[in-house]
Amino acid sequence: MTLPILVVEDDDALREALVDTLELGGHSTVTAIDGESALALLEAGQRVGLVLSDVQMQPMDGEALLHEIKQRQPWLPVILMTAYGVVEKAVAALHAGACHYLPKPFEADRLLQEVAKYLLPGTDDEQVIAEDPGMRRLLDMARRVAQSDASVLVTGESGTGKEVVARFLHRNSPRANKPFVAINCAAIPEQLLESTLFGHEKGAFTGAAGQHIGKFEQAHGGTLLLDEITEMPLGLQAKLLRVLQEREVERVGATKTIPVDLRVLATSNRNVLDEVAGGRFREDLYYRLNVFPLHLPALRERPDDILPLARAMLARHAAQQKRRAPSFNNAACAALLAHAWEGNIRELDNLVQRALILAPGDEIGSEHLYLPPAPAKAAGHGAQAMPFIASPEPVEVTDIKLLEKRHILDTLKAVGGVRKLAAEKLNMSERTLRYKLQQYREEDGELPV
Repeated sequence: MTLPILVVEDDDALREALVDTLELGGHSTVTAIDGESALALLEAGQRVGLVLSDVQMQPMDGEALLHEIKQRQPWLPVILMTAYGVVEKAVAALHAGACHYLPKPFEADRLLQEVAKYLLPGTDDEQVIAEDPGMRRLLDMARRVAQSDASVLVTGESGTGKEVVARFLHRNSPRANKPFVAINCAAIPEQLLESTLFGHEKGAFTGAAGQHIGKFEQAHGGTLLLDEITEMPLGLQAKLLRVLQEREVERVGATKTIPVDLRVLATSNRNVLDEVAGGRFREDLYYRLNVFPLHLPALRERPDDILPLARAMLARHAAQQKRRAPSFNNAACAALLAHAWEGNIRELDNLVQRALILAPGDEIGSEHLYLPPAPAKAAGHGAQAMPFIASPEPVEVTDIKLLEKRHILDTLKAVGGVRKLAAEKLNMSERTLRYKLQQYREEDGELPV
């Protein structure tokens, strides 16, 4: 399987000829009429294996597009096409990251040969592995609801693959050939989230130097994913509810509304009803989003999926490294099945990448998995803390989770409770820190900082 080729060409006839040539050669394609349209597709989540772009385009030419792609997705191969020009420009493009500079006119066979050299292979990134009976039932339900326009709320622990299921819903829906736009409500500062969602007009606020198209408009005709929706501030929840009810958005600083046609999906790693009961999430918005609920089980609750997932990840990462995929031996398989997987699929993916680094040959043993040791039940039995966890004050415990908890809380206290600073000092994302703090709240009933 290969990924589609993004053809960027402002000449309609030439674009159609390129698409015909590529599709007759067995490739799938997506198209853009200029550099800005191409970037919008990529930013909306369109996965491609190669970009084939003309150079002479307005307002963004192929060389500017190359620069932007290499800033955002440096691994993505780009072939530039242009009429015969000076050698220096071709050399400059290659130095800037183009994999090839194809002078026009060229034969169809020549184009197919160059594409075959650089086209990235397809991966299993978006494929949902479902060998576990419970997971298969969930996907059967997902396929059925995908055919409707009903809003779906996907819940589950962090790292269980909620966005993957959201993309599965989109791919199996009548909107599959339209944009899939995802926004992480936890990753965008509160003061920017409204503009990111709804867009803004030039001069709407300090720093608004130009017009910005929001995520709702970008997803018109397709699907919008509101990832970690329970992180959205209450004030913005009210505005979101209105958009979902009226199906129209008003950009910040605008005087008129814009109709939007899209399907809305949302995810959360929290118990949303608890958030509603605690006054942190609007009840009316909950019922608007939760037309069809899907709860994604933790990896430890779907043991039949552990080895198939690990093998699929192994094949994907080995292909990216251009090496032959090794296999897990029996001891490694037993260790994978015995592990608790508190970090779920994300933890498994990290482990597979480590194993590929540590395994010298074509077999991965349990010694290459680099699994953390099981926590000791009592001190004084030879257990040692992991070397990358250090508490500012000595602690008389050998439980690794407790050590990590103490270290996180001490760091948070040292920076006055500012999570951004604490996350930087702990070398973890703010989202991971929030997740861990939420766990501590559930364990202790409060957060002692």
